Amino acid sequence: MVSPQKTFPVSWEELHRTAKALAWRLIAIGPFKGIVAITRGGLVPAAIIARELDVRLIDTVCITSYSEEDRAEGTAGVHQPGELKLLKGDAAKMWGDGTGWLIIDDLVDTGRTAKYVRELMPKAHFATVYAKPAGRPLVDTFVTEVSQDTWIYFPWDIEPQFIQPIAKQHRS
Repeated sequence: MVSPQKTFPVSWEELHRTAKALAWRLIAIGPFKGIVAITRGGLVPAAIIARELDVRLIDTVCITSYSEEDRAEGTAGVHQPGELKLLKGDAAKMWGDGTGWLIIDDLVDTGRTAKYVRELMPKAHFATVYAKPAGRPLVDTFVTEVSQDTWIYFPWDIEPQFIQPIAKQHRS
């Protein structure tokens, strides 16, 4: 696994704009029975997309995929994949094989979580705001592709602060 070397901070405004762009791509594919958001990252984009597509039935599939140590560290580049754990997905009877459902996540990275959710709902339409090359083949629709060595900082994970310009960081 490649350790992230680049960072890509995303503001609330940018996430909203990009999630709305995703909704524009999805409107021609629907209508959908409902949305299944992959928690936690898929919750905010799912809310925006649900509003834009006028979808009222929203559910979640709750999976954790990073080790507890990584979650406690919270620093880019140290995240190691842990065991995938399904924390909540008992509504699968309602989803069936996924026909007519829309799965939303913020990002597909290595594809481990996407592959797991695909097994739960193989016929659902899977959409993410961001996609990295390793996971890209597992999603049907996305808006922005970033390199595999980029760590995306979502607005719920960051606070504004000063950082050195890229050129100064690169010289160190």
